[in-house]
Amino acid sequence: MYSKRRSIDKKEIRLARLGCKNRAFYRIVAADSHTPRDGKHLQVLGFYDPLAAKGDARRLGLNVDLVKYWLSVGAQPTDTVRGILMRAGLVNPPPMVVMGQKKGPSGDTSNPENLITQ
Repeated sequence: MYSKRRSIDKKEIRLARLGCKNRAFYRIVAADSHTPRDGKHLQVLGFYDPLAAKGDARRLGLNVDLVKYWLSVGAQPTDTVRGILMRAGLVNPPPMVVMGQKKGPSGDTSNPENLITQ
């Protein structure tokens, strides 16, 4: 009656937490979206240590070829991983939307001749 097999397995690139209390670091993994955060993953793509110094090489490590492969097959990065990949130059940032500009009248009001009706 009810199949245990999922019809669509959504893949995502996300962080898996490692380390101990107050000293966490993360693996960047490709996983099925239905598995637990620290559960079974498909492939390890890199690591991220938020407590390392900003310029330290041990702060972020990525296998660029694997990340590009998983993005090409449709894996969606989580918001946090998307930010990491944007800083690494692997994902384009979203387009900027300018807010606060109000649309004026359809005609040009800077020229007084356009205001005269004939």
